[in-house]
Amino acid sequence: MSVRIHPTALIEDGVEIGPNTSVWDNVHIRHSTQIGEECIIGEKTYVAYGVKIGNRVKINAFVYICNAVTIADGVMISAGTIFTNDRFPRATTVDLKQLRPSDPDEHTLPTLVREGATIGAGCTIGNDLEIGRFAMVGMGALVTKSVPDFHLAIGHPAKSIGCVCRCGQLLMRFPDVAEFSEQIACSACGLKYAVTNQEVAELTPPA
Repeated sequence: MSVRIHPTALIEDGVEIGPNTSVWDNVHIRHSTQIGEECIIGEKTYVAYGVKIGNRVKINAFVYICNAVTIADGVMISAGTIFTNDRFPRATTVDLKQLRPSDPDEHTLPTLVREGATIGAGCTIGNDLEIGRFAMVGMGALVTKSVPDFHLAIGHPAKSIGCVCRCGQLLMRFPDVAEFSEQIACSACGLKYAVTNQEVAELTPPA
């Protein structure tokens, strides 16, 4: 078992990379970041210091991951995605005479991407929020609030319009009513779910 690092990648001191992970060309990974096993870090991606990435994570090309981001196991982050960690960023102090430091402070807010989630190409991800287990964020979305488990969120800003299976198949679009309850079997893999008022519960999770 070995880590595969392209010769043009820049890996700073103190980075931990698990076995069978591949880091492709012109990637920059800052110090103190932790990356699990069997991950793929796509070309020209930037990973800031202190980021935590789980196992079997796919990160495509041109992704920007800033400090205070945590990515759990089995997540896919598609090309061109940008994470943020400051809601009110400024370059300088109020008198414009001094650059503000880039170190984390009280304005640095975390983002957590939970197990199995997918973020589509070209998304912008806000901060002080979570993207839930096996949730799916459609391409080009602007995520400004948390996305619940198994939800499909699209748009600018992103809104939940339905729910998806562990395998990624669309289970249903949410009806335009305040209360509803359904049991659904995925047409692709057969896993079963109960959906009650947009809350998704697994009935047959994999062993």
